[in-house]
Amino acid sequence: MQALLNSGSTINEGRLAKGGNKYSEDYKKECAVCWMCTEDFTSLGFPEKVSVTSRDGKHSVTVYPKVTEAMKSGQIFIPRSIWANVVVEPDTFSTGSPRYKGAPVMVEPSDEEVLGAEEIVLKLYMGGE
Repeated sequence: MQALLNSGSTINEGRLAKGGNKYSEDYKKECAVCWMCTEDFTSLGFPEKVSVTSRDGKHSVTVYPKVTEAMKSGQIFIPRSIWANVVVEPDTFSTGSPRYKGAPVMVEPSDEEVLGAEEIVLKLYMGGE
């Protein structure tokens, strides 16, 4: 399913991040999620996990779906975090901040493990574990 990714802070993401808990299970539960509407969740076959892949297909992250009426069909939300950072558009248009809103992505069911924040950093940015 093609979708537009939006990212931003949530109250709990901010509380946990500012409190120094980015490697905690609570942070993973809050941020390793992909908010979507019931219609899109149903069309994907009610998956336990989903893979979100960047427009160019080079970057992908596995997260848990979170069904909510706050989302419209074709739009997803991942809280501002390492999980979202894997797939947000890197262009800054000279602002120094990537595009956290409206990035085209592909969302599909996944059997991959949902990694913790430290595991993502080690795997994607440090070249392995």
